[in-house]
Amino acid sequence: MVSYDESCSKRQRLLVVANRLPVSAKRTGENSWSLEMSPGGLVSGLLGVAAEFETKWVGWPGVDVYDVVGKNALSKSLADMKCIPVFLEEVFDQYYNGYCNGILWPILHHMGLPQEDHKHTNKTYQTQYDAYKKANRKFLDVIIENYEEGDIVWIHDYHLLFLPQYLKEYNNKIKIGWFLHSPFPSSEVFKTLPSRSELLRSVLTADLLGFHTYDFASHFVRTCTRILGVEGTHEGIVDHGKVTRVAVFPIGIDPNRFIKACELPEVRQQMTELKKRFAGKKVILGVDRLDMIKGIPQKFLGFEKFLEENMDWRDKVVLVQIAVPTRNNVPEYQKLKSQVHGLAGRINGRFGSVSSLPIHHLDCSVDFNFLCALYAIADVMLVTSLRDGMNLVSYEFIACQEAKKGVLVLSEFAGAAQSLGAGAILVNPWDVTEVSSAIKEALNMPAEERDERHRLNFQYVKTHPAKKWGDDFISELHDTFTESDMKIKKIPVGLPQQDVIQRYSKSNNRLLILGFFGTLTEPMNNQNEELDLKLNPELKGTLKALCNDPKTTVVVLSRSGKNILDKIFGEYNIWLAAENGMFLRDTTGEWVTNIPENMNLDWVDGTKNVFKYFTDRTPRSFFEASETSLVWNYENADVEFGRAQARDLLQYLWAGPISNASVDVVRGNHSVEVHAVGETKGVAVGRILEEIVRKKSMTTPVDYVFCSGYFLEKDEDIYTFFKPEVMSSKLSHETRSKSSASNHSIKKKNLLSNVLDLKKGNYFSVAIGQAHTKARYVVDSSHDVVDLLHKLAVADTTTSDSFSESEDYQTRNANADWKPWINYVKIRELAVGDTEPVDI
Repeated sequence: MVSYDESCSKRQRLLVVANRLPVSAKRTGENSWSLEMSPGGLVSGLLGVAAEFETKWVGWPGVDVYDVVGKNALSKSLADMKCIPVFLEEVFDQYYNGYCNGILWPILHHMGLPQEDHKHTNKTYQTQYDAYKKANRKFLDVIIENYEEGDIVWIHDYHLLFLPQYLKEYNNKIKIGWFLHSPFPSSEVFKTLPSRSELLRSVLTADLLGFHTYDFASHFVRTCTRILGVEGTHEGIVDHGKVTRVAVFPIGIDPNRFIKACELPEVRQQMTELKKRFAGKKVILGVDRLDMIKGIPQKFLGFEKFLEENMDWRDKVVLVQIAVPTRNNVPEYQKLKSQVHGLAGRINGRFGSVSSLPIHHLDCSVDFNFLCALYAIADVMLVTSLRDGMNLVSYEFIACQEAKKGVLVLSEFAGAAQSLGAGAILVNPWDVTEVSSAIKEALNMPAEERDERHRLNFQYVKTHPAKKWGDDFISELHDTFTESDMKIKKIPVGLPQQDVIQRYSKSNNRLLILGFFGTLTEPMNNQNEELDLKLNPELKGTLKALCNDPKTTVVVLSRSGKNILDKIFGEYNIWLAAENGMFLRDTTGEWVTNIPENMNLDWVDGTKNVFKYFTDRTPRSFFEASETSLVWNYENADVEFGRAQARDLLQYLWAGPISNASVDVVRGNHSVEVHAVGETKGVAVGRILEEIVRKKSMTTPVDYVFCSGYFLEKDEDIYTFFKPEVMSSKLSHETRSKSSASNHSIKKKNLLSNVLDLKKGNYFSVAIGQAHTKARYVVDSSHDVVDLLHKLAVADTTTSDSFSESEDYQTRNANADWKPWINYVKIRELAVGDTEPVDI
């Protein structure tokens, strides 16, 4: 992780931007303020980062200050604590209480969109949305005022969804990370949100997006693909060539803080008093904010069910519930408070006595030391969240249980369930019977099982502290931005045509791997009535000459089906790989099937029906179906209407035929494709090479490879397939035997070492018209590839090391079979759209 500016040897700055500063501020005079740093949370998470970087905090100070004197005094005091205030003033209520907590928060927690109250004309969706954007602008203004070149900006949570876009508009070179501390809902819930597309597109301008769990990250990616029609990959979101990295970073706590607290004399004294208070009883503990998502009513109902069914436990167990008040002025929270009090009173009335109550409910917060004492003496921790980003209370309980080794009963809807599930008892809080059974299981659990469960969770909490979370995120942001920066700064290398030709003429066993659409096809334009794929007529003689050369093997690798490739290349002595290598045809015309035996294709018929539906409703669109893939193409349709239809089509697909299918969905240039998962050109090329070697009984290793196409980004792994051989022509037996890679990787290495003998520089990967590519070289259009293929076709028939325009013309003109492509110098550009290319 780079954290020092080499030019001036000073630490790099990190601006941590959150809605609220980690500071409690209280005005003590006209010109003075009392400040106290809040422990835990982000402060703990950034302990390691703060040591590496000069960290500044940017956020609302938690108090409204309207006078200039007060603002200046508070800003000066906060500066001593490395904090920079954002004064929200008149927009705060509609921004924070309105849009953030009244609209975004319920959506993110799967509670749906609240109904707009038309009586409050001064507080509508639109006024709150406007206040939200205005507040984000205020954050922007403060950051710009304090920004220094090279600063990293780490934005936190849903309060600042527009800030990444605003910052990138100000300076596109700013490194921006964004982390969501709440859950992210399914696309069906999020799409009910007005202005959903604007919010998603804004946050996608960040360089790295972080989530607590894989579920939340998966929901986000799928929401973007369905609502925006972008492509989701294993790295994140691909939109118009820009990749936004999406990754998972489960946050932790500072476990040592809790472990050390439990050793303090004051805490030990409180532990002793609590044990005396609850002598002879098992203690079940609940610590939550008094919030709808925390499931306190469900917890009480589950406990009530337990007492009903287990009479022998009624005088031997007590539930201690700490309910920290929050949003006391909000009617919904007032109703929740009344409901909780009612349940507690009812249960105490049913099962309590003059000397004993089964529920001890406290509407208050408790100090840190007393909380640690409660954690330490509890026998069971009961967490029944209905939806939680993480729930660090469960981590805190485990950190304080080193001596007692109590049992954690944890809601499966808390983010922590994905981290602590191995040692906890997971429950569905909506299932009262299940919660009751879990309480009984926890209270009766044998000591050996308690010890083992605690050991698993304690080990995780210790090895995944908040410090690691912060370090991992910043490290990933550095790597992501560095890779992105390298791509941006990389100047595409023009193809060294002379070198390509000379090395070709000197090689003995050549392999040419060519894409089809956009590479060998006849140039087209968007005015065509129909997309009728045809071989470029200027290539016919050239291709025939290359295919008939005994030293040369030509492979056309395409997503197209067998019928299309057969129709176009039937007369050529050429290898054809249809549907990304699922089917392979040798030079005799025999097709071989390479479909894995366990591949499930049940999704094909349903997907075909959806494609037919949208083809009927989108004029001038069409779809192509093959055995393992389907492509819906709207290249000739109205552009805007086609894009809108494509977005709807994606939603139909995800909701129906492919909802549980093992498929890849690719949003390309005026197309949507569904194909069997994992089938890319890079995956296919190894199988193709094996088949070529077997059918040709090849004894001479391939010593020259030329690979070119107009490929989707995910298919560009074909360019990297041969890369290890560029650096080392042969892999030693020792390297192969010691390799710990996957079977596929080992098989690939063995194949390359036995079949290939590529001397350095004898591999040419060429992308057509791509600004960012994994290929080594870039050419402007398919014409450049056509031009090169012409010259390769005559490379062995000429002794000249250079090919002038007139010499090339005369050589080709001498062969009557090649006359159709003499006029190759006429440039006919391939029309490309505004997104990524599609190899049909």
